[in-house]
Amino acid sequence: MPFDDAAELKLRDVAHARQPLNYGRWLLWAVTLAIGIKFAWMVAHNKNFEWGVVAQWFTAQSILRGLSVTLGLTVVSMVIGVAIGLLMAIARMSDNRLLQILSGLYIWFFRGTPLLVQLIFWYNLSTLFPVVSIGIPFGPELVSWNANDLITPLTAAIAGLALNEAAYMAEIIRGGLLSVDAGQVETTQAFGMTRARALRRIIIPQAMRAIIPPTGNQLISMIKATSLVSVIAMGDLLYSVQAVYNRTFEVVPLLMVAVLWYLLVTSILNVGQSAIERYYARGEKGSTAPAKGRRGKPDDGGSLSFDTGEAR
Repeated sequence: MPFDDAAELKLRDVAHARQPLNYGRWLLWAVTLAIGIKFAWMVAHNKNFEWGVVAQWFTAQSILRGLSVTLGLTVVSMVIGVAIGLLMAIARMSDNRLLQILSGLYIWFFRGTPLLVQLIFWYNLSTLFPVVSIGIPFGPELVSWNANDLITPLTAAIAGLALNEAAYMAEIIRGGLLSVDAGQVETTQAFGMTRARALRRIIIPQAMRAIIPPTGNQLISMIKATSLVSVIAMGDLLYSVQAVYNRTFEVVPLLMVAVLWYLLVTSILNVGQSAIERYYARGEKGSTAPAKGRRGKPDDGGSLSFDTGEAR
């Protein structure tokens, strides 16, 4: 072999090739870290933040009590919102025109008005309806309550948060159900499953891959949305912080207490959301979770609809 050919082959040998350093990327990392460290230094050494006051109130009894109210409101409102949202999603996809219209109006109203306005409305419901009653339309009343006794800050907060959340969850769940192949519904009908059983056993488990990520986002948004209930005198985390700095006038450090608690809770929720997403993404292309005992390929997206009857 000629000497020139041997030298050219040696130059083309990629066995010991190395990727060249990307100096631009390293420079960007260095600049970003420098800015981050400088910002952290400024915040840590800024006396106006009064970090000693932050540490003093971070685990105070009143603050922890407000935090427990925030977490309780989040859990209760989210559970009710998901349950109502599931019903609204199924009604929206139903063949029954009346159910479609009613669910569409519900979603239109609660998504089209601000949550703060809804909370204030529920809190002042007694000004419009002094007595809340259940009875036959245009007939006798079966049972009634005094609205002032029924509508407390707690019930107003739960009603406002849950009903508003249900409108958004209805669209999230509907999108997840639409992501399931329509052939799955036909298969359940062929096996004689009822609609409720098909949803519970076949459709919803497959739709969870599309439902979980936006639901996690809604849960995190709900944590922050509970701060709005402070306007109706509900003793959540923000209300507890405000009650303290209205006495001590230490506004900034007390707000930092609330900020740190919100960041801590949402960070934990982010970790939980990632774990649930990995669980439902097992075996899917691009997933890092191992697939055990699963064969075949995931179904392609499709569309489906539900009626209110049972499979024949």
